[in-house]
Amino acid sequence: MSANNTSNGTSAVLPAQKAPNKLNGNPPSSPSIHDASTLSDVRATLAALHVRETTITNRLDALLSLQADLSRELGRLDLLRANLGSQVIATRSISNGMLSSAADTAGRLSGRVKTLDLEKDRVQQTLKVVEQVAELKACVHGVVGSMGAPQDWEAAAGYISRASKVPEPIIRGGFAASMVPSVEVPDAPWVTLENAKESLCGLFLREFEKAAKEGDGAKVTRFFKLFPLIGRGDVGLDVYGRYVCQGVAGTARSTLRAVPGDAGRKDGFFYANALTKLFEHIAQIVENHGGLVERHYGEGKMVKVIERLQMEADVQGGIILDSWGDERGVDRKITDAKSYPFSFLVHSFLPPQRTLTGTPRMNSPALGSGTNTRNSEDEGLDMKEVDGLLSEISVMLGRWSLYSRFLAGKCRDPNTPEDAPLSLPEVVTKSNLSRKISGKLTSPYNSLALFFFRRSVEKAFQLDESPSGLSLSLNKPIDGNAPYIVSAVDDVMYIVSAIIQKAMSTSQRDVAANVIPDVGRILGTDFIGMIQRRMRDESYPQAVVSGGLPPENKIVAFIVLINSLDVAKDYLARIITTQLGISPDQPNGASHANALAASFPFEHDVTFVTSALNTLNSTFSIKASELISDALKVLFTNVVKQRLKPVLVEAFRDADYWQSEDELAEIARQNDEDEDELIDRVQRRFENGWDALMKPIGRLITAKTFTAIVDLTASDLSKTLEKRIWSYGGKISAYGAIRMERDFSGIVSTVAKGNYSVRELFAKVTQILMVANMEDEEWEELSGDDVEDSIEWVLSEDERRRARNLVKT
Repeated sequence: MSANNTSNGTSAVLPAQKAPNKLNGNPPSSPSIHDASTLSDVRATLAALHVRETTITNRLDALLSLQADLSRELGRLDLLRANLGSQVIATRSISNGMLSSAADTAGRLSGRVKTLDLEKDRVQQTLKVVEQVAELKACVHGVVGSMGAPQDWEAAAGYISRASKVPEPIIRGGFAASMVPSVEVPDAPWVTLENAKESLCGLFLREFEKAAKEGDGAKVTRFFKLFPLIGRGDVGLDVYGRYVCQGVAGTARSTLRAVPGDAGRKDGFFYANALTKLFEHIAQIVENHGGLVERHYGEGKMVKVIERLQMEADVQGGIILDSWGDERGVDRKITDAKSYPFSFLVHSFLPPQRTLTGTPRMNSPALGSGTNTRNSEDEGLDMKEVDGLLSEISVMLGRWSLYSRFLAGKCRDPNTPEDAPLSLPEVVTKSNLSRKISGKLTSPYNSLALFFFRRSVEKAFQLDESPSGLSLSLNKPIDGNAPYIVSAVDDVMYIVSAIIQKAMSTSQRDVAANVIPDVGRILGTDFIGMIQRRMRDESYPQAVVSGGLPPENKIVAFIVLINSLDVAKDYLARIITTQLGISPDQPNGASHANALAASFPFEHDVTFVTSALNTLNSTFSIKASELISDALKVLFTNVVKQRLKPVLVEAFRDADYWQSEDELAEIARQNDEDEDELIDRVQRRFENGWDALMKPIGRLITAKTFTAIVDLTASDLSKTLEKRIWSYGGKISAYGAIRMERDFSGIVSTVAKGNYSVRELFAKVTQILMVANMEDEEWEELSGDDVEDSIEWVLSEDERRRARNLVKT
């Protein structure tokens, strides 16, 4: 221990000898005795050495004081190490002497337990095999016994069903082959069971067919339930499918033979009713028998029966459609429809032919007279027959849609979420009837609907009548009620509503995809085109004499055609919103789009149909709005603008804004007039002229188009008034500027009566007069830096300075 302490103490002291240089940080330039040259240098060096000595001595004393504690702790550690060594020796002796034998015993016990578990498992497996073989033997003997004298077919099928639950390796194993056979049943068990299945299957088939012929429904159901018990479910479903198909075929044939003679077949919905009964019969079978099939044959097995029923539906539905096509002469009607010339529409779009005298022919199709107003029967197609045919096809397509939707629901995967859209099953899409529906119903419907609508448009314009008794004279009363439109608008839009409604009732995407765009195309070309041609060739408001006004009848006819386009837009928008299920009468514009989704439940059909309807509405609205805009510009340029000029001339006749207030009062006294009446003369004259010009138009034209024509007039009038103001530059007194602002404000109020937004069109006129009448102080304030923040100017800075100089001081 002393040696250790000595070594430790030495080791503690040695580092301390070098520490002062590092800790004290004596600089290399500290005084050195070797460098001392004077007595003071020697004393300084000696003092530094004394300081170092004192520091080192203190540190050594501190280390020596800690040496006793350190030696004591090291001694304690040596004692603990000695004790731990003895404990380790004792522990090793215990482990080698006691625990090793216990570990060996535990290992032997674990091995014995595993062996016992294995033996137990083997015994249980052996017992299970024995029990299965015993069950197999009981089933085999039960089958043979039941098929003997008792002829208990349900029991025999039950025994086979029980035997089918025994694993196949057990049935064909050697143990079963040695234990099951007996004197009564010498064959191997699998041979006996297979023979019994074949025998029972044949027996069940014979009994099922016999019961089917006898019409014994209870017996049919009895044997139908036995097929899956003997492992012949496919045979049972097939024979059951043939059985129900026989009923479907018999019912379909009896339906076609139900009405003797041709009288019933010529009924407009005879074949539609026959097809409906076919679909209803099949749906009833699937609905009523589906539970029985699913219960005895398993979930999803009804699909196989549905496939067999669809094959019969292909046959019987094809017969109905072929008979219908022959009876109605559909192919001939389609040929006639595709070759129909539409002579009236074609000639109407040709340039008007004129004789040598320059007058159009009276028999021109454009005039709707002469031999061109022939009936549709003369063209080889009866419109009533076509309409009836479309109605019959729409009914059949609607029934086919309901039938397809029903089968889609029955064939749907049970794991499919309820809110997932339906999809057509392959049993429908790949069926012959689906292809025949497309060829015999959908395609003819699209062709005939196109012909029917275009021919209806043509007929509507052939029989078109304009409202009578209309006049621009306010003194003449008007017969009838607004809006004043041509009769073709009501006729055409009625047909549009009917044909779209009929197309929607089919619930067929292919029909909607063809009929809706065809309606939009015919409306955009034929309907709008006919009105446009009449505007251009028959009712264009053009003056007969240069500088004169157009004839009144031309103006009235032109306004009626503008009304017709505006009302047609509203009618079509109303039709589309009705079809989309949007009712403006419902609170907050509630939508009943679920009705449309119910009609088109398959995947994205409802989105497609909604888009097609909205496209029809927007496309027609755009085309009609463009033509209305052009027509209103013509009406303004040729009628309103020509009559507005004399109104302004009359309003500003004798208007002199150079006169002072006293001069104006003197003129009033000389002419024996009231001064206020003289001041308001311009406003009063303009208001009388404006009412005489616009009120006759306003009582004939629709509200929206009247607002538009007023906007056009106001826009042009504002420019005219602006020019008139600038023309008075330097000719206006201070009092005259006040009168001018009052007169022009009165004109603006007259034009904007009932439509305040029109005032915005006169903003420039208003600001010019406001600047002209400002006091100098106000003008100086507005000329500051924040002028843009105080007033929203429509005048440029130059125009404001020019307006300020209008009044001559």
